Amino acid sequence: MTLTIDSTVTLNNGVEMPLFGLGVWRSGQGSETENAVKWALETGYRAIDTAALYQNEAEVGKIVKSGIRPREEIFVTSKVWVDNLSYEGTKAAFDDSMERLGLDYVDLYLVHWPVNDWQGAWRALEEIYETDRVRAIGVSNFLVHHMEELLSIAKVRPVVNQIEYHPYLQSKDLHAYCKGQGIPLTAWAPIMKGKVLDVSELVSIGEKYGKTAVQVTLRWMLQTGVITIPKSVHKGRIEENADLYDFELSAEDISVIDGLDQGNEGRIGIHPDEFGK
Repeated sequence: MTLTIDSTVTLNNGVEMPLFGLGVWRSGQGSETENAVKWALETGYRAIDTAALYQNEAEVGKIVKSGIRPREEIFVTSKVWVDNLSYEGTKAAFDDSMERLGLDYVDLYLVHWPVNDWQGAWRALEEIYETDRVRAIGVSNFLVHHMEELLSIAKVRPVVNQIEYHPYLQSKDLHAYCKGQGIPLTAWAPIMKGKVLDVSELVSIGEKYGKTAVQVTLRWMLQTGVITIPKSVHKGRIEENADLYDFELSAEDISVIDGLDQGNEGRIGIHPDEFGK
């Protein structure tokens, strides 16, 4: 499988989305986020994932506009937070995000969690999608039953579902369902907040290739078609996280990682059905 840092997946609306990018959840306002995005773009990253909740859209937008890479080569994702999940609330939240980003358009805009009036929020996204201010719309943290409801009411199909996904939480039923619907997964917390470094199987596989357990994990996702957005604010780690393209995991390696799944017991974040309860 030939993969590069420029590799993309074709979304169901024809838009090309990079398979690899930088997440900026909990990256601090000001120079911390600005430097992380700058280093990522200089390293060759083509995607940046932010959200209203992260309070760093302005920093992301500033660096995206700085000219390190042409705007059309950078894929920017943002999300509407739960407090604004209604038809009118999402319309206003999108305008606010665009003002903070300072961009003419965002490449992908997501419903952050399936709570409150997410159905009304989706109607708003569909209308926003008809403008030239967003290239694609999708969801985050949706389980199978949420996806089924969404697809039953959607006039515009979601292009991605961003979920907690890593070796200990592989959500295989959800993955299979979304794949069958032509909706790829994007992994948040892909390296389990660094805990993959303590997983002996991943360390062992990495030793065969001269790679870290983090690099093995990220490569596993890329080879299995999962979009991944590891977060870091350290230049060396940002560069190391992208050093994934001079080795290829064997089928045996992938089978070992597939076998690490712990189901819901492996979850780090909150279960979507428990959010807000």
